[in-house]
Amino acid sequence: MTRQEVYRWERGLRAPKFWLPFIATVFAVDRDELERALATSDAPSPTLAELLPGERPEVELSAHQGRHVGRTAAERLHARVHALRLADDVIAGQDLIVPAFRELDSAVQLLRESTHTEAVGRSLRTAVGEFAQIAGWIASDAGQHDKAERTYRLGLSAAREAGDGTLAGQLAGCLAYQWSNIGRVSDGVALAEAALAEAGTQAPPRARALFWDRVAWARTKAGDARATMLALGEAEEALSQHGEEDEPTWLYWVDAGELQVMEARAYTELRRPLRAVPLLNDVLSHYDATHTREMALYLSWLAVAYTDANEPEQAAHVARRMLEMSEDLGSDRTSERAQVVRASLRPFRDVPEVREVLDAA
Repeated sequence: MTRQEVYRWERGLRAPKFWLPFIATVFAVDRDELERALATSDAPSPTLAELLPGERPEVELSAHQGRHVGRTAAERLHARVHALRLADDVIAGQDLIVPAFRELDSAVQLLRESTHTEAVGRSLRTAVGEFAQIAGWIASDAGQHDKAERTYRLGLSAAREAGDGTLAGQLAGCLAYQWSNIGRVSDGVALAEAALAEAGTQAPPRARALFWDRVAWARTKAGDARATMLALGEAEEALSQHGEEDEPTWLYWVDAGELQVMEARAYTELRRPLRAVPLLNDVLSHYDATHTREMALYLSWLAVAYTDANEPEQAAHVARRMLEMSEDLGSDRTSERAQVVRASLRPFRDVPEVREVLDAA
């Protein structure tokens, strides 16, 4: 622990992670209240300029228009795309979509208008594919699904040209996930399984775990419980093989906790709340409070699971947190989940705690 870390807390640039329970104890503050305060704080969020290192890539291009660019330019693109992923962890899609696509356009421009060696060209194409993946994800979160699909397809072409089957699987899997969530259920299943196949057995373990998770979700939305459980088991098996192997930077967030969340979401969608509730409570007990959108999404599944378990008072408590957290968040996904949560509570409107939440909403 350093003074700089505490300074970041004080400025609102970062929230305490596993220190949060200890801070709550020292100041005699309820931990849930402290988490809500952090989630709704007026403290300034990090700006995109703070999260994206260095100059924008078109500065590199304008200085070397039509000339040779080398490995440094490609490395700079990879640094910026990873910083954009980290920005997406804390900034919702509607607030991030314009700069995200500006970054993607700049990367495409650099690839098209520069000369480079074959190796640098592959690296530039991989960077464009990665920019397309995160920009498409941001567009989907902002509710712009057609724009997201076009962007995923652009990235898929770049990944294939670069010979990066793992990245191609990631882009196809993201599009499959979107299709599953907007009602294209059978298409989502087919594409999720095709993404897994395209990545192949040579993909790193955490990538295979992620792709199996996408298959599990697609099967969940199709109502196929048996296939869902098989896919979740394959995801867990793949993750267990993760070691010190080389892997893409974009896999940084895939861990046992994320697989646990997907398992819990699947159980909730399949109306098995007794399995979903303990998993979600465990994940949320140590989840990073700065990732407001994801926390709100996970709370939404927990609230629905509690209603399915006929625990309306507990559902109302969780729903209140979720609805307060997601208000004006700028995410189409959390807005849609908020509607689902309210709908799940309505049959219990005679319960005072539920009625209070619905009236406030």
